[in-house]
Amino acid sequence: MSLGRSGIRPALVTVAALGGLAAGSSYAAETLIPRDVLFGSPDKASPQLSPSGDRIAFLAPVDGVLNVWVAPIGELESARPITHDTGSGVFQYFWAQDGSALLYLKDHEGDENHHLYRLDPKSGEVQDLTPIDGVRAQIAGVSSRRKDTVLIGLNDRNPGLHDLVEIEIATGKRTRIEENPGYFGYLADEDYRVRLAIAPNQEGGFDVLKKGVDGAFEPWTSVPYEDTFTSGPAGIDFDGRTVYMTDSRGRNTAALLAIDLDTGEETLLAHDARADIESIGQDPKTGKVRTVTINYDRRHTTVLDPAVEADFTYLESVTDGEVQLLGTTLDDRLWVVGYMMDDGPYRYYLYDRDARNATLLFTNRSGLDDYELAKMHTPIVKSRDGLDMVCYLSLPPSSDPDGDGVPSEPLPMILQPHGGPWYRDVWGYNPYHQWAANRGYAILNVEFRGSTGFGKDFINASNGEWGAKMHDDLLDAVDWAVERGIADRDKVAIMGGSYGGYACLWGMTRTPDVFACGIDIFGVSSLVTMLESFPAYWGPAMEIMYKRIGDPRTEEGLAFLESRSPLTYVDAIQKPLLIAHGANDVRVTLKESDQLVEAMRGRNIPVTYCVYPNEGHLTFFHPENNISFYAIAEQFLAEHLGGSAEPIGDALRGASLEVREGKDAVPGLRKALSNLGS
Repeated sequence: MSLGRSGIRPALVTVAALGGLAAGSSYAAETLIPRDVLFGSPDKASPQLSPSGDRIAFLAPVDGVLNVWVAPIGELESARPITHDTGSGVFQYFWAQDGSALLYLKDHEGDENHHLYRLDPKSGEVQDLTPIDGVRAQIAGVSSRRKDTVLIGLNDRNPGLHDLVEIEIATGKRTRIEENPGYFGYLADEDYRVRLAIAPNQEGGFDVLKKGVDGAFEPWTSVPYEDTFTSGPAGIDFDGRTVYMTDSRGRNTAALLAIDLDTGEETLLAHDARADIESIGQDPKTGKVRTVTINYDRRHTTVLDPAVEADFTYLESVTDGEVQLLGTTLDDRLWVVGYMMDDGPYRYYLYDRDARNATLLFTNRSGLDDYELAKMHTPIVKSRDGLDMVCYLSLPPSSDPDGDGVPSEPLPMILQPHGGPWYRDVWGYNPYHQWAANRGYAILNVEFRGSTGFGKDFINASNGEWGAKMHDDLLDAVDWAVERGIADRDKVAIMGGSYGGYACLWGMTRTPDVFACGIDIFGVSSLVTMLESFPAYWGPAMEIMYKRIGDPRTEEGLAFLESRSPLTYVDAIQKPLLIAHGANDVRVTLKESDQLVEAMRGRNIPVTYCVYPNEGHLTFFHPENNISFYAIAEQFLAEHLGGSAEPIGDALRGASLEVREGKDAVPGLRKALSNLGS
């Protein structure tokens, strides 16, 4: 059983002229989009239909913090909040399949130890279903046949391993189904029978094990190291016999196969030569795959089931944007559908299949309607060794009157490498792109080697290439932008988080002449200390990490990792640097920034260092923290690239911000802090 099928997927909800136009960019908008419109909580988001379709839940702010609201279907105006979180908010939630409760996951201030909570939609009563300190709950399955329970992975027995546990939603009673001996995880069918287990092997790949009639696991198939990021079970249909698997073995991009669990017979359902299968949509009544999605430069959905072809044809006609089926009722009569735009807010519709009629529920950020937004272009850039790299580029609207993706004159530019690095950017509304373009900058995302979705060869081309060919890809994209008159070579900033933060630090230390300044958000300064500090439950994946990044268990591997660590070259930092980090980060711990800042301080190299004590990794989940950081970041960029900036004003109020170094390096920062008594 897979959480990828429609209708039961948990809702995720994945910057010195103060207030004026500086000389560095002629294209900053006369009207700046306020930071709270871009980076504050959305108006409404992530609608979820109850299984019977009588109610709808969604996320919306209560005193600025995202909480769960519920309304009778068709009566959205009568919605009321049923959670009252005052911290970072609720982001992941879904209905129990019997409609008796809502379930949501929440950690403590970014520590990623998510607990599973039961929420009564009538009374608002909340119960912690995993009330154990220091454990992390992961959703492993929900079932229309076992409506009163949910399957989770729980590492209460061993911090490094997630056992499979069934929880009674009403009582919280936990029953351990499988004790994990070292597996990545399990695949269960709709009756909660465990059918497969995924086990790492010594070669850096993984073995798929089938559970026999005697309860023992036996070899079923094996995925070699080269295919680990592009192959694996994606779901199982409700007959418990057909496993859906993405598979790049014997090909470059991941195809979707239907495999008979008993006979091993394979049926090819979908394949695209340019891009991997990104996701599947399963029928909520049968579990059969009816849609597949691929994403090369744009997301495309292919309908496999003729029974829903007319539905998708109609939905394509409703409004502009990429259509995304987000959820269904158990009887499949009502759907929630989303439309992604690049220059407008995300729109949610309620679709009645019987009436073949879609009704607008809401947009996620109505405040955007008051401003001119930038279009997102999707150029393909060649790396120096011939790889095609999809890129995402946004420009100030007034700079590109003919809309061809090239401004009338070169602009200061922000290069924004994504995190992961085994991740990717996507086309669509992006607050960072709109923020940058509105302030007068070009902004460029590069799907450098290692980015996911483009086949195994593209991912494997990144093996051992942190700080080498992966960085060359970024430099090649900068050269491309300069040669085409998009970017001013002397005014390019590099800004990113996680791996993107590492790329920033590597650029500041190893190619300091390329970038005018850098912004590092929870970035890696040492590959050695990063690999030493991963959470215990990452243990099963470490062999893969060592093979793809470097192996600290050997003297040669340790020396290699040190040679690819920005901390080794801290003396080379010449350009202004802004660093931000969440103190509770468990993926890239605070040590990564602390040790770099300490080394810079010891060498009298200036840096501005912001720490958020109540944040972890991925992003700043508290909206006041998010707004405060981008208030600082846009003053920093305006000072060094010459764009426009909204005054800091009271943007720091309510944030947990600690500026531990460099208060005077960002215009207006010390004054804004002093106004708070800091």
